[in-house]
Amino acid sequence: MRRKTFDGILTVLGALVTVILVGAGSLLLWGANYTNSEVHNQLASQKIYFPAANSAEIKALPAADATLMKQYAGQLMTTGAQAEVWADHFIAVHLHEIGLTYDQASTLARSNPTNTKYAALESTVFQGTTLRSELLEAYGFSVFGTIAWISSLVAFSLAVVFLLLTVLGVAHWRKVSPTAEI
Repeated sequence: MRRKTFDGILTVLGALVTVILVGAGSLLLWGANYTNSEVHNQLASQKIYFPAANSAEIKALPAADATLMKQYAGQLMTTGAQAEVWADHFIAVHLHEIGLTYDQASTLARSNPTNTKYAALESTVFQGTTLRSELLEAYGFSVFGTIAWISSLVAFSLAVVFLLLTVLGVAHWRKVSPTAEI
């Protein structure tokens, strides 16, 4: 095979890989921006504010949980990281204090259908468990957004590398003798 033909094939493949990486990076960046925007908008619309650092709500928490909650004291919840802290270090603490899972509370309420205390307990555990789940879902999506953003940076960086290799390939292709063999 002639060297010029071989260099031409590799150069065209390099250009193709560059275009594919730019396309992939663009889609990943779009996905990251969309995901982070949706997480932000959905959380902000709920208007959940972290308690003040010196509030009774924070003081009632175990020390490790209180420390994590204090970092966002007084802030509106708008990020996946904030949602994860609220879910795992505020709601989970209160659910643990109740001492029952939703299934246990539901079984208790169904076994005693006229007991309003058990019905209220079931409702509280259900609402806490549901909100915790939804906040952890927002956190999970924010992680996907972060992964997509990092992946877009990798794709764009590799596109730059392949673009440079393609340019070098074109320069080499121009220098090679048309009769040179591999």
